[in-house]
Amino acid sequence: MRSPDAPTPAAGESPDAAEARRVLLLCNACQFCDGYCPVFPALKRRRTLAEADLTFLANLCHNCRACYHACQYAPPHGFAVNLPRSLSLVRQDSYARHVRPAPLGRLFRRNGQVVLGFTAALVAALLLAALALIPAELLFARHAGPGAFYRLVPWPLMAGVAGLAAGWAVLAVGCSVASLWRAMGPAPRAALAPSLWEAVRDAVSLRHLGGGGAGCNDRTERFSTVRRRFHHAMAGGMVLCFAATSVATIYDHLFGWPAPYPLLSLPVLLGTAGGIGVMAGTAGLAALKWRADPGPVAQEVQGTDLALLVQLFLAAASGLVLLALRDGPAMGVLLLAHLGIVLALFLTVPCGKLLHAPFRLAALLRDALERRVSGRGRAATGSPARSGAPPPPAP
Repeated sequence: MRSPDAPTPAAGESPDAAEARRVLLLCNACQFCDGYCPVFPALKRRRTLAEADLTFLANLCHNCRACYHACQYAPPHGFAVNLPRSLSLVRQDSYARHVRPAPLGRLFRRNGQVVLGFTAALVAALLLAALALIPAELLFARHAGPGAFYRLVPWPLMAGVAGLAAGWAVLAVGCSVASLWRAMGPAPRAALAPSLWEAVRDAVSLRHLGGGGAGCNDRTERFSTVRRRFHHAMAGGMVLCFAATSVATIYDHLFGWPAPYPLLSLPVLLGTAGGIGVMAGTAGLAALKWRADPGPVAQEVQGTDLALLVQLFLAAASGLVLLALRDGPAMGVLLLAHLGIVLALFLTVPCGKLLHAPFRLAALLRDALERRVSGRGRAATGSPARSGAPPPPAP
């Protein structure tokens, strides 16, 4: 086996990629963690580890950290195998290399500061512009009834800016995923529809965020499904918020019922439930990160993770506060602050941690295609610790 000392990177290769290759070669020799997640079966299908393989495996990893606590070669062993940390760094580098437009990749160096700073600056700019352009007697007046929001921000302006921001996010993310897909190498020739369905099902269920089914190792070697539940609360809340916006659009354009809507109307109920879900999920995930075992964590990517959680929490919280105080004189300021946070979220999607969702889906699809070609079907989900298979002896 290779020396546990830091490997010398190949020409054009980053030290993080070289370290990930060293660790993965050790994992391939051991193979004790095969049942924990799809990374290890995918690793076994490779005789060499090119840059395309590292990119694919890093994005296929769900960072459950089960392999770290199961590994007899983890620190303080001389081999110093820390696969979750190594793949986290390669994964972060894949965001920077494949984000489109390409210049946005530089923002991942200090992503947390950039994203939160941009959000704060945009909200401040909107509030200052409102103070300068909207008369105080209008901005701080009480507005109630249908169309109250549009007395401050005209609907064409609100819808036009939101549409442009959403279009930018979809186009940029689509180009980024296309770049990643090419970087993972030629796609296996297999049935696309069933493979895509399998990838979407795995992504939605987060079944790989479970260390072989028992859960993640967030704080210690003990398994827990808390992180999966918080992820589902956050993602489900985002879906409900999108549903609330969609229903409100139908109300406005099809029935001619402009916002704001009564408290017991469908858009408000969906949005309230979604906002609570997002706040609970993001707060829970942030707390888990704060209390996590630092061993398998790549501190270099923590800022990126926390920035997205803060953005989503603020978007949900500002929406709920606006709902509670919409009939008062603070409605104008709260509306602009909420719109600014949501707008910043859309504008930073291509260069923020939310990019991990389509990247991971692409990796899951690639994995499903590979397994279909190899005839192995779905990835194993049984934990090796429960199967009774002993690890190889430590040297």
